[in-house]
Amino acid sequence: MGADASKSRKRPTEGQEDERFSSGWRGLLSTIGMSIPAGLCRLAPSTLRLGQRRMLQDKSPDIPEHVLRLAGVGPHRLRAEWSLPGFITMFLPEFPHRSVPGHEYFQVLGYIAKGSFGPILKVKDKAKQKTYAVKVIPKSEILRLGVLDQSKEEVIIQRQVRHPFVHDLQDCWQTQRHLYIMCDYCSTGDLYTYWQMIGQFTEATVRIFAAELGCALGFLHDIGIIHRDVKMENILLTDNGHLRLADFGLSRRLERGGRAFTICGTIQYMAPEVLSGGPYNHAADWWSLGILLFSLVNGKFPVPPEPDHCSMLRKVRSFPYEMPLSFSSSFALLITELLCKTPVRRLRTLDRFKRQTFFHGTTFDLALLQRRPVEVILELRERPDRAAKARRGLTLSLQPLKGFDYESLLSPPATPDTQLEADTRAHAVAPLPGPASRLQPVQDKGREVFV
Repeated sequence: MGADASKSRKRPTEGQEDERFSSGWRGLLSTIGMSIPAGLCRLAPSTLRLGQRRMLQDKSPDIPEHVLRLAGVGPHRLRAEWSLPGFITMFLPEFPHRSVPGHEYFQVLGYIAKGSFGPILKVKDKAKQKTYAVKVIPKSEILRLGVLDQSKEEVIIQRQVRHPFVHDLQDCWQTQRHLYIMCDYCSTGDLYTYWQMIGQFTEATVRIFAAELGCALGFLHDIGIIHRDVKMENILLTDNGHLRLADFGLSRRLERGGRAFTICGTIQYMAPEVLSGGPYNHAADWWSLGILLFSLVNGKFPVPPEPDHCSMLRKVRSFPYEMPLSFSSSFALLITELLCKTPVRRLRTLDRFKRQTFFHGTTFDLALLQRRPVEVILELRERPDRAAKARRGLTLSLQPLKGFDYESLLSPPATPDTQLEADTRAHAVAPLPGPASRLQPVQDKGREVFV
């Protein structure tokens, strides 16, 4: 860098100095598993140079020795280039910037699943003697896929949501390389696992599930939130077999009367207006609920998933959704109203949902709904094949997870000499495929596109 150059060397021009600084900064981020567009480093070169000079004049930042070693740079060079914590805080104020509670506070018990961007860990708080699920998201993936706003939106939404049938957010934070989202741990598992075990549920059981999910969706829509990924895998079960709607990774704030255009979600649950690129609104969540209820009782989806949303849209538009003869007339009527292809005519409010003949004699009181255990779930939970079904028939292979904050979460506080050894001992879980691919939105020059 310029501060280390000899006095006899010719002073670089302003453009050369800017380029040298920006390329060095990007190189540092690359060594620790992050990437950043070249243009961002050149947004305000004068500001960057000013910050650089201040850092050279001040004392060296307090950076752990093992971080320097993993980055592959010496402290003198890093002293001139290290501005990562400020960069992260500026763009992610929703996540407090702090260290992960150490080994003396948290114990990692295992891996629950592979999330969209990283592993989901089962963690025990030793002081509270309580178990949580912690979603770990590498910042490198967020920057690579351009889902920064989506990651922020997830925690903003979950902070304002408190409902008996919605999964609670307990905490969130960030470290230098990862985001952490901590929620309650539901040991019973997800609804998809039990559907796979039993094949199909009775209408009496599905009536309880439908009432609970209807209450959850009605609550979310009333406070201006659309979930956009209602599916069995995102419905967790309590110890008594009741439901918790989870995973707000694709949700967004959308007031009544608002419109969205993002093609995202899990493909066989997506409403036709979502598959076609919008506009759509909260009615899309009620379509997804209709697909879910149909499948729970029928034992299979009304339309098999297609590999892309265009072919899926053609099939959804042409399929008549003929009701199986095993459906009762009241249940068939409910499904017909939920799977109406015209959003303005679709059943799309909780009040109208409650008035369906299928729910005659059913309470929608939140406390009363939770009072009685769902016996079929409690029985299935004790079956010896539950663990295998929860893994979707795959063996969970363990493999190294690069760039993880092992020293703070997966092991006791590490010394610089033991840190590199610890890197080889941490593990991640293999992906757990659902019945169809989930489309993730990414930002591209102001427009939302999908991968």
